[in-house]
Amino acid sequence: MATNGTTDEHKTIYEFSAKDIDGNEQSLDKYRGFAVIIVNVASNCGFTKTNYKELNELYDKYEARGLRIAAFPCNQFLNQESACDVDIKEFAKKQGVKYDFYAKIDVNGDNAHPLWKWLKGQLSGFMGSFVKWNFTKFLVNRDGVPVKRFAPNTSPNKMIADIEALLDAQPSAN
Repeated sequence: MATNGTTDEHKTIYEFSAKDIDGNEQSLDKYRGFAVIIVNVASNCGFTKTNYKELNELYDKYEARGLRIAAFPCNQFLNQESACDVDIKEFAKKQGVKYDFYAKIDVNGDNAHPLWKWLKGQLSGFMGSFVKWNFTKFLVNRDGVPVKRFAPNTSPNKMIADIEALLDAQPSAN
């Protein structure tokens, strides 16, 4: 059962849920057996154009092999995602996005989404468990376990070798 608890008792992303961009609660169990990129996004960031383009390319290339992308809009960095979810969805559509978009969330602080609190606890980055900017990317294996964290300035195309390794691996039988 998906929960929104925040303790370290969680073992996989499958134990969490989040509201999708249309406001519907979604269990992340939907990603069971898939490799997943979880990323915080913003429409007005200097990294937006490159990241949207390359994430689209990765999704198009690897979706049939089992890659999924979960994008979480966030407005915690210089007001770079000030739009409402309806406008964010329209912006993503104009960018040709086909992967999953979730409702706008916080990734840092007391109001951070429980999934993001947990992800940061599993894989700290350059600034510890703090997300330093838009387009921080977490790569999750087919068992729902985060295995690598990528900095905002890391191009999604620089993740290809790691993605392919996860796609070539089969999920454990549990």
